Amino acid sequence: MGDNSGASAPSPQQARAQASAITSGRAFAAAEPAPASQLRALFDRPRLSPGHRRIAQYLIENLAEAAFLSITELADRVGVSQPSVTRFAGAVGFSGYPALREKLQSIALRTLAGGADAAEEERGNELQAAVDAEIENLENLRRDFADPGRVIAVGRELSRSAPLTVLGLRISVSLAEYFAYAARRIHPDVRLVTRGGSVAYDALLQSREAGGTWVLAFSLPRHAHETLTAVRVARGAGLKVALITDLALGPVADEADVTFATGTGSRLVFDSYAAPGVVCAALLQAMTDADPERTQARLEEYEQLADQHQFFLKD
Repeated sequence: MGDNSGASAPSPQQARAQASAITSGRAFAAAEPAPASQLRALFDRPRLSPGHRRIAQYLIENLAEAAFLSITELADRVGVSQPSVTRFAGAVGFSGYPALREKLQSIALRTLAGGADAAEEERGNELQAAVDAEIENLENLRRDFADPGRVIAVGRELSRSAPLTVLGLRISVSLAEYFAYAARRIHPDVRLVTRGGSVAYDALLQSREAGGTWVLAFSLPRHAHETLTAVRVARGAGLKVALITDLALGPVADEADVTFATGTGSRLVFDSYAAPGVVCAALLQAMTDADPERTQARLEEYEQLADQHQFFLKD
């Protein structure tokens, strides 16, 4: 047996990188996608009109009630005409509104049956309700992650893109900064864009000229018009866009190559982002897995630098 006494023990972060590798080959128990995810897949059409997107978003956000509305009631709630609702049903693959409503009711009834026990629990105060809403967002995300294949594939592409650009404007800056900070530990060239307008355009064009192939963009409510413009500039320059957002339908999602849509907490005066934060961590893990040798080398180099300059307090 060889003498390993000279080998240094892996740092906690190196050990976590190895132990947390995402595997798509495990046998997962069959899990039905979250209701919102089922509806997003149902309504995923390349070019829905603005009116049709409004109908789709209303149905996603109000499924339990909307599934049992008449065509007149739904049109009134959304603020569109009855023919618009009929055309929407045809645009998403149904013979008419009755067929669409039957599908919506089947999803809604399964959801209501699964949540009957939870409805009997005490609601609690507003802060507890906000936590409950985020727990529901995380449970929905957990169901979406039953098949990690898309996360693994996008993580691989982000890992290969050099440079990798991370775009987050206005309220989305915080998540973009978190992702970029962590990604720099495992990727040699991560460029963070947090200012819109011509500054963002210059950064995106320079990233493409330097050989970059992907942008990871964040678009959280309230959705900034300058984010849409920046994403269009990126696509026009030849960059592909992976988007983390709360809406699978809408102009920004229409421009993205891949969209990770997950709920945000909106019970308090400012939103909270538990589920989008987990999506960030999942993509970072997938990037780690995509090039384990580079990951370990960069983490080891960073740990040596951190020790040398005493970046962190001793636990």
